[in-house]
Amino acid sequence: MPVTMPAAPVPSIFARARPPASPAPFLPMSRAEMRELGWDECDVVLVTGDAYLDHPSFGMALVGRLLEAQGFRVGIISQPDWKSAEPFRALGRPRLFFGITAGNMDSLINRYTAERKIRSDDAYTPDAEAGRRPDRAVTVYAQRAREAFPGANVVLGSIEASLRRIAHYDYWSDKVRRSVLADSKADLLLFGSAERALVALAHRLDAGEPIDAIRDLRGTAFLAKPGWLPDADWCEQDSTALDRPGRVEPHPDPYAMEPEKPAAAGEGGAQPVRIVPAEERAAARRQARGRTVVRLPSYETVAIDPVMYAHASRVFHLESNPGNARALVQAHGDGPGRRDVWLNPPPIPLSTPEMDFVFGLPYARRPHPSYGDARIPAWDMIKFSINIMRGCFGGCTFCSITEHEGRIIQSRSEASILHEIEEIRDRTPDFKGHITDLGGPTANMYRMACKDKQIESSCRRLSCVYPGICENLQTDHAPLISLYRKARAIPGVKRVTIGSGLRYDLAVRSPEYVRELVTHHVSGLLKIAPEHTEEGPLSKMMKPGIGTYEKFAAMFEKYSREAGKKQHLVPYFIAAHPGTTDEDMLNLALWLKKNGFRPDQVQTFMPTPMAMATTMYHSRRNPLRKVSADSEIVETARAGKLRKLHKALLRWHDPENWPLIREALLGMGRAELIGSGPNCLVPRHQPGVPLAVDRPGRRPASRSGGECRAAPARKGSGSGAAAAPAVSNRRKARS
Repeated sequence: MPVTMPAAPVPSIFARARPPASPAPFLPMSRAEMRELGWDECDVVLVTGDAYLDHPSFGMALVGRLLEAQGFRVGIISQPDWKSAEPFRALGRPRLFFGITAGNMDSLINRYTAERKIRSDDAYTPDAEAGRRPDRAVTVYAQRAREAFPGANVVLGSIEASLRRIAHYDYWSDKVRRSVLADSKADLLLFGSAERALVALAHRLDAGEPIDAIRDLRGTAFLAKPGWLPDADWCEQDSTALDRPGRVEPHPDPYAMEPEKPAAAGEGGAQPVRIVPAEERAAARRQARGRTVVRLPSYETVAIDPVMYAHASRVFHLESNPGNARALVQAHGDGPGRRDVWLNPPPIPLSTPEMDFVFGLPYARRPHPSYGDARIPAWDMIKFSINIMRGCFGGCTFCSITEHEGRIIQSRSEASILHEIEEIRDRTPDFKGHITDLGGPTANMYRMACKDKQIESSCRRLSCVYPGICENLQTDHAPLISLYRKARAIPGVKRVTIGSGLRYDLAVRSPEYVRELVTHHVSGLLKIAPEHTEEGPLSKMMKPGIGTYEKFAAMFEKYSREAGKKQHLVPYFIAAHPGTTDEDMLNLALWLKKNGFRPDQVQTFMPTPMAMATTMYHSRRNPLRKVSADSEIVETARAGKLRKLHKALLRWHDPENWPLIREALLGMGRAELIGSGPNCLVPRHQPGVPLAVDRPGRRPASRSGGECRAAPARKGSGSGAAAAPAVSNRRKARS
């Protein structure tokens, strides 16, 4: 894969400039633990908003053990009281830097629901206690660390920092906020899966290099003076205006008279014609691209102009492939206080041996002893599950995984995964033989990649599977089938089930995989995410049509029947996603009724920072296409009542939702769907409410016979559900 940053070679996470220390039982969280290890100071102090669980699924444990393997002394401050700086002095001043993270989740997503209501619990806290971390934890922790030790180096990381590295729309304050770098005043931000940058940074600081001179690490962002460039060979391309991807060279004037150039040395001044090979020309273009920074519209511009925000979002996402991404820069502030937020290209993905190394470090694989018998729900959820890969090439616009982990799949080796299963079997006291997941962001992308590395490094597609699966994508499920078979053959393992979400459009390409999955690895219910039935919202999500889901569902039923098992699919759907109309949600509700689905838990779209669907929500423009002042308008359910209606239609069977649905059906002119007939969506009368009170305020539907007429099916929609009877109970499932 070509490397676009020319300043330094790609660092290896195996390289050590210091002798490795003996691994600590747990990374210390107190001075007493430091004394037991014989430490008088920490090289690095990690501050996290999560409880400290020494397991590779938790970012601080992975980062801490990786630095420990490099010979550094690492301490952890977990969930400090942020109301003063004193808790941040618990381990003393770190010799190299504070590493600041909100935890495994963005702190606002962790604390608030999609309706901006405060959650009553926190899965990453002992006994699920809520309120143990501040809003915008990365910013608050960084400020307190700086207050505790002025002059100490402060480095941001984790998903909250990744998703807020440039100006971004913040759903909870309903405005565009500055880069977290500008608010926190941190020295450096590491985004994405940052192992390479982290190891290189620690060694360079240890060698005495000042942090403000470290500007060439991929996967890092920092504040720079206006107009700063790494050296004289770099150039800046302006993308601060709509539909201008960069500098446009003027066309040459064919009538211009140029002075005759002097003859070159040699016989008659003639020079041999040199044919430059295509490969050499491509290499020259890559080199020039690697020394180019793209200037995004400033924070001040995108904060007041939603269309420019959409344009900046589109440019940002097109520069996300590590093989061809250019550096990005965005101005923050006016006048003397102005600074540029500089983003280097994304990190080069880890190789399989590097992934094995990271996941094979000496984790204690349990919570820190200081928590005693307190229950930590996140630990209960993952302690018998195994992460087999990273990244996702699906490109779903509502998901932020690709903005953080990237689109290139990073897989562990089969041997590494099987060894971790044995570790769980031998070291986890309450293991009873059930491995609850072999997965990651997606269950079945293990070892999938582009067929050609050159094509992969030059590709600028936002998804490998939308609008159709790319012909260059290798979708072989054989390595995953082999892994499943070997995993369940390990002595002491009774069951291996899959808990991660399945990409069904890939699965249907491998009937053998579906058979293997359904026969051996489904625990009664299999969750799957078609998200919607209608083309309008699906096109804004970059998800396949419902026909692909139905094809997978038929395969699932067939192989379940052959295995003699009663199993069900649990489909997940999103309400109020950008591009979704009331009619779209109605058609989805009719499809659910037709197929016998009565979801108990449903989700309303939550705009997460930097996701493309969030851009649609905020700007009402579609960044999947070129953005202009008159480009496509994306209508979105923003009002509380409208969002509530869309959610109610997903739970069409709940009597509490019937009054709202009746009112909406009358307003849409669909009164024929109100009644007691088999094709009606909701009954005419509310249970337990007197008839006189129950009558809607608008013109009631016809009461003849107590039946309703089916809505006519429309081509390309899910409304045909209204014309068919419900299927048997065998198809019913609750999510």
